[in-house]
Amino acid sequence: MVRAGGILKLAALIFAFLLAVFLAFQLLEINMDFKLSSMIAKSVPENEGSTKPVRHKCGLSKACPPAHFSFKMTSGAASVVGPRMCLEDKLLMSGVKNNVGRGINIALVNGRTGQLNKTQFFDMWAGEVAPLIKFLNEIEDGTVVMMASFDDPSTKLNDQARKLIADLGSTAISNVGFRDNWIFVGGKGIKTKSPFEQHIKNSAETNKFEGWPEVLEMEGCVPQRQD
Repeated sequence: MVRAGGILKLAALIFAFLLAVFLAFQLLEINMDFKLSSMIAKSVPENEGSTKPVRHKCGLSKACPPAHFSFKMTSGAASVVGPRMCLEDKLLMSGVKNNVGRGINIALVNGRTGQLNKTQFFDMWAGEVAPLIKFLNEIEDGTVVMMASFDDPSTKLNDQARKLIADLGSTAISNVGFRDNWIFVGGKGIKTKSPFEQHIKNSAETNKFEGWPEVLEMEGCVPQRQD
C-alpha cells in the first residue's frame, strides 16, 4: 500500500512538472510572438500604416508647378448661393465673407505676388453698366482678373463692357446672356485668349434649377508674372 501510494505521488509530481513546463513554453511563445509583432509594427513607417490624402492649395486635385498660383472658383447657384473664389489657399470672395452680389463678381490680384488688390460686384439686373466700365478701364497691367456670375450677369451688359472683358482674354463673354452661368480668369495686358473660362446657357431644357443652369466649378494654375 505504501509502495503504491509512493508511486501515485511520484506520478502526480511528474505530471505537475510536465504541466508547468508546458505552460511555461506556452507563455514564452506568446511573449515572443508579441515582441516580434511589436518589432514589425515599429519597423513599418507610419505613412505606410495609414494613407492620408494629400491636400493641395484651395482643394485642387493636384499641386501647381513652381511660379504658378493655385485657384479654384464656382459660379453662383441660381439666386440663392453666391460665387466662391479661392487663390493660393486664400478665400477671396464668398457668401461667408459677405462680399458677393447679383451680377458680375470680380477679384483683382497682383500678378507678381498673388496678393488680393480689390473685390467688387456689379448688379447687371437693377444696376447700371457705367460703374463696371469704369472699374474695368482702371485695372492695371499685370493684374490677374477673376470673374464669376451670380443670378443674372448680362441684362445691362453692353458691347463696350463686353469688349473690355474680351480684352482680358475672354472668348465667351460675347455670348453670355440672361441668367447664364459664367466663370473666367484672365489678365490685363494678356496677349492670348485665356484657357480658364466656362460658360453654360440658361435653357429650360437643360437647367438644373428652375430658371437657372447648374453651378460651374473650375480649378487651375495661373502663371506668375515674372517681368
